[in-house]
Amino acid sequence: MLEEAVASELAALAMPKARLIISITPTEFAPHGGDDITFKLQAHPGAPALPLGQGASGGELSRIMLALELCVATGAKRAGHTFVFDEIDAGIGGTTARHVGERLARLATHHQVIVVTHIAQVAAFARHHAVVVKTDQSEQATTEVRNVDGKTRELEIARMLGGTDTKTALRHAAELINAANVAR
Repeated sequence: MLEEAVASELAALAMPKARLIISITPTEFAPHGGDDITFKLQAHPGAPALPLGQGASGGELSRIMLALELCVATGAKRAGHTFVFDEIDAGIGGTTARHVGERLARLATHHQVIVVTHIAQVAAFARHHAVVVKTDQSEQATTEVRNVDGKTRELEIARMLGGTDTKTALRHAAELINAANVAR
């Protein structure tokens, strides 16, 4: 059942007590179907189950969406879908960010996954890493997308970690990238 599969993913995404509850209420058949479906979050036992728009923070909503995508995509017979996640890691960090990165990488084994992130632990799991650079010259702004790899990627991960290219930051960036490669 989808609710149990999502609960398992949420547990690994630092929401161990959370439950996604899917309510289906039959209604009069119309062009949109014959049911009203509501997704509710019970953040922990004893908490009320509220519709996602009312009961989930930005970080929780991001993790719920990732868990749903993983469950649905894993069950799909066909590979090759494209998933775009814009700041799916909002409101998280540390170990939770690493778990999000791992799950995005798992989803990317059979699908194209495009992730906009500002968190180094998530970016470290990318197979291809691009940086968006905006420059203002006189009265005109330009935006450029640059691929980064090798040492340039380590510099970018170090920048994401703290904005510096010190030996410590570069070593930490290399460790994150290596750990992500091993985890994949």
